[in-house]
Amino acid sequence: MNNQQNAEFQVGQAKGQAEEKGNQLMDQASNAAQAAKESVQQAGQQIQEKAQQATEAVKDATGMNK
Repeated sequence: MNNQQNAEFQVGQAKGQAEEKGNQLMDQASNAAQAAKESVQQAGQQIQEKAQQATEAVKDATGMNK
């Protein structure tokens, strides 16, 4: 293998490693986004449940729930 072939090989290796690192970073970003989405959905569900409980408490207190 001459110097030019060796240099081309090393460039190819570096390119492959950079692509793999990029793919790993994209996977990590995707996982973080999914976790954030799930967290927001869970928080929204909790808020909705609390609002429903508050509505029922008001109805009970005012006699509208009979």
